[in-house]
Amino acid sequence: MRNEGGMRTRLGAAVCGVLAMILSACGAPAGGGSAAKGQGGAGGRSERALAGSVDGTRIPGVGDRLRARIPSDARQVVAVYGAGRDSADATVVLYTKSGSTWDTQRMGKAHNGVKGWTTDHHEDDKRSPVGVFTLTDAGGVLHDPGAHLPYDRSSSYQAPRGWPKSYWHDFDYVIAIDYNRRPGTPPDDPSRPQGQSKGGGIWLHLDHGSGTSACVSLPKPAMERLLRTLDPRQHPVVVMGDRADLAA
Repeated sequence: MRNEGGMRTRLGAAVCGVLAMILSACGAPAGGGSAAKGQGGAGGRSERALAGSVDGTRIPGVGDRLRARIPSDARQVVAVYGAGRDSADATVVLYTKSGSTWDTQRMGKAHNGVKGWTTDHHEDDKRSPVGVFTLTDAGGVLHDPGAHLPYDRSSSYQAPRGWPKSYWHDFDYVIAIDYNRRPGTPPDDPSRPQGQSKGGGIWLHLDHGSGTSACVSLPKPAMERLLRTLDPRQHPVVVMGDRADLAA
């Protein structure tokens, strides 16, 4: 069970079949192409001009369709700006609401599904789902770096050593994206409320320098910053997709 600090330590290995399913959904070597390395660290520079917007009351590059899906009580938004519908390259910016305006902080270059984005995600399509999703749970192989979200530390998140070495640390830190999962459970919970065919196990996790199976991967400094900043009292969400779908 989780302790008072919101961390549930599980040092035993998960059932192999369940773990393999989750890890393959999230970060297994995707094949079929790769993206340029994105090693930018957590910056802190102002991104007011992103997507050509100077209106601080709106999140830049996010149109009315997805903006309407952001809960009214959400005061932290992780925006993932995909470079294109068929691209694995992305940029991540954290927006924190202050009064009626959004303060901005660049998290750096990132990667999404190796085949790009989709508005109708299915298992193994190698595309990340476009949409707005809550962020409620975190975990990973490493000790809690000071997360406000409930943090589940377990060696069971360890990427299989049969994967290329560049992937071995993908799940040192993870934040579950609440797509087809039960919020309030560890990131590796195998439940799929919409059914297995709709995919799942989609996380924010450490970057290995190329596209993922469906997750969004960031440099380690950015993941640490997000873990130390995202606060359940601020009802954080992720808004993610290619720029055209985000702006619709």
